[in-house]
Amino acid sequence: MVTPKKSLGQHFLKDDSIAQDIVDCLTLHHNYRKVLEIGAGTGVLTKFLLNRTDIDFQLVEIDTESVNYLKNVLKVAPKKIIAGDFLALDLSKHFGATPMGIIGNFPYNISSQIFFQVLAHRQQVQEVVCMLQKEVAERIAAKHGNKTYGILSVLLQAFYTIEYKFTVHEHVFNPPPKVKSAVIRLARNEVQNLPCDEKLFTQIVKAGFNQRRKTLRNALKVLGVPTHLQEHPFMEKRAEQLSVQDFITFATMWQQA
Repeated sequence: MVTPKKSLGQHFLKDDSIAQDIVDCLTLHHNYRKVLEIGAGTGVLTKFLLNRTDIDFQLVEIDTESVNYLKNVLKVAPKKIIAGDFLALDLSKHFGATPMGIIGNFPYNISSQIFFQVLAHRQQVQEVVCMLQKEVAERIAAKHGNKTYGILSVLLQAFYTIEYKFTVHEHVFNPPPKVKSAVIRLARNEVQNLPCDEKLFTQIVKAGFNQRRKTLRNALKVLGVPTHLQEHPFMEKRAEQLSVQDFITFATMWQQA
């Protein structure tokens, strides 16, 4: 058996029907075949992924106890297992330029970091199917004008179409978490690169939401707003009121100083 470790944020799903539903959300968007599972744990998703003949499957797992369980009990071939930390894994170096999908029950404590890794490799990662804390899932899928809309909403929606698939209740985990979970799907859109400086775009989004109760006039002071934008209508709005396209437009105009 594998003991859930609090330090790794482990809550093992124990409902096979939900595991099957999660794996079924993987549509192989844009016809890729390589799939990487993050944090296989006790292999509840792994056993269904191994049954899919339409994918070339590998997993990454940091927990040595889980790695041994996957090898010795589930009989996962060693070549399919990357023993290590996904956050330290260079996808381009490990898989080349191969288009790929990512699936997993993401540890709550590192889910945001995983998504920033996805963004860093967005030309490669075509699809993400994941279970994570319901609150974070709602935030990622939220549209502008919603109180849950935030930094990850904008940055991810610039390059991915987000679907909130279904909610998962606490009692189907060992140990049960204190919050509900949810499954979402990210599918790569057609945007290859933004028509603006992407570093500036990210800085504007982060600065706007870091003081989300303030108007952009006040929240963006730290960045030194160009003179020609001082009277722009966006300056009187709060970050949550701007759509993804609004942020892109604003960053593009910013560069025209």
